[in-house]
Formats: sequence, structure tokens, C-alpha cells
Amino acid sequence: MLDVCLLGTGGTMPLKNRWLSSALFRYNGSCILMDCGEGTQIALKSAAFTFKPIDVICITHFHADHISGLPGMLLSMGNEGRTAPVLIIGPKGTRKVVSSLRIIAPGLPFEVEIAEIENNEETYYFDGYTITAFKVRHAVDCYGYRIDIARAGKFDVEKAKLNNVPLKAWGMLQKEDEVEVDGKKYTSNMVLGNPRKGISVVFSTDTRPCELLKNNCSNADLLILEGMYGSDEKDSKAREAMHMTFSEAATIAADSGASRLWLTHFSPSMPNPEDFEAEARAIFEHTEIGYDSKCDTLRFIDD
Repeated sequence: MLDVCLLGTGGTMPLKNRWLSSALFRYNGSCILMDCGEGTQIALKSAAFTFKPIDVICITHFHADHISGLPGMLLSMGNEGRTAPVLIIGPKGTRKVVSSLRIIAPGLPFEVEIAEIENNEETYYFDGYTITAFKVRHAVDCYGYRIDIARAGKFDVEKAKLNNVPLKAWGMLQKEDEVEVDGKKYTSNMVLGNPRKGISVVFSTDTRPCELLKNNCSNADLLILEGMYGSDEKDSKAREAMHMTFSEAATIAADSGASRLWLTHFSPSMPNPEDFEAEARAIFEHTEIGYDSKCDTLRFIDD
């Protein structure tokens, strides 16, 4: 299962009840932080999470409302006893930006590793999940991220017997792709059925609709997409500022075969985004208005 929590749903500047852009994902005790706007530390604590388990931080782009909370976040992670390395993924220039921000966050008790995205689309592999970064359309280089948790097929006793796989290899092949027993190699496809449906989530803010965004939203369980402007009357403003309206985000969700859509990254000029929820739901029924500390748990579907 994957825990998902919107920490901050604001764009440009915070409001009294709305912190700036950030979201947290937790899988098997490991946490992934998407964006780190000002106030993310407070938002994270308000949602009852802790700093120490954050292993990966993904930065969409270098506008202040998406990254200005990073120095304090790194310091808080160290203060909670983090010693394992932390990976920060972001556009070209991430190393320089993080280095500059760390002038006020020196002497961390853990190593900060940097992965600068080199291509329009790039996938990073971790224990049990992958993160795919994909370039979107904004005024500066900006990336969305897709998390995929694959799920192996069920153990098939008859298949294992048919392939003459020894009993002592059965358990190992449910965890490893290949094992060697008594000098002979056996592979997991000799004992497992077809892969089952996994879990996939997309997080993308600050963009116009574009092909890479649409492609990476395909069949996702949950889309977390920006809805900077609620009303279609703001369409020209959205185009000018390189953002999306509720309707545009909902159209992407409807066309992609996604299961659910959470809207986020609201303009400070829109204090009540729920006023425009009906417009989005008319296009994609399973649209929900995001809010700070909105959390859910995505579970595997048993075949």
C-alpha cells in the first residue's frame, strides 16, 4: 500500500489555511517528498508525519513556492537523527541551487546526493518502486513525477512443479528474480503467474497541458495535478502564466484513464476552490479538491 498526503496546496504565496506546494508519499516505511515550499515542515508535522524517514526529495522546478522550505527541512531531518543519505532529484542546476540554499543549513549529519534530470523523461529505480521524471510546459524547466509500485504475480504451485523447481527455491523465488540451488539456476517466472496490478501516482504542478504529462498520467490510480485557476474564464490568464485551469486538469484525467484526480496548487486569488468543483466533475466525475493534510492510502487490488 502507498500512503499519500498533500502537505501544501498553495501556489505563489501561502494563505492563512494553505501552505505552499508539497506532498508526501510513504511506502514500506520509506518517504518521498514532492516539492518543499515554505512551511512544508509545519505542514508535515500538522499531518502527523516525521522528518527522519524521507529518503527522496523530488523538486519540480526552482520557483520559490516549490523549494524555499528545503533548508529548514534538511535541518529538521538531521535534528530528528537522520544519518542515511538523502537523494534530491531535480532539473539541471539542482546541485547549484541546493548548494546555495545549504549556506543556511551547513553541517548536516547525512550526505545529500543530487540527481539532475538530463533528459525529457528519466526513470529512477528504488527498492520496490520507481520514480519517472517527465518534462512539462512551464516558464522555466519543470518536471512532473510518476511513482510506480509493481506487483509480482501470485505463486503458482503447479507451475513450480511443472518446471521442476526444488522446494527450497520456492520461497527465495518469491523475493528474488534468480537463485541458484545445487548448481542449477532458477528464475521467478518459473514459479509466478502473470504480474498483478500495481499502484501508480502522478504529481505535477506548474504546467500547461502537454503530451508527456498526458502520457505519464495513463491509467494512474491517482493524479495530483495543478488547478491554478478554477473558472474557465481564467483560460487566457492560465495560458499566459503557463498554468492550468480545473477543466484542463480534469480533461487530462478523463482522457488518461486515471481512477481519481486531486486538484492542488491553487492561486491565492481563489480562496474557495470548492466553488468550481462542479465544473471539473462535469468533465471527470472522480475529481476532488485538494486541501492541506488531505491524506489517503492506496491499496493493491487482489485478483
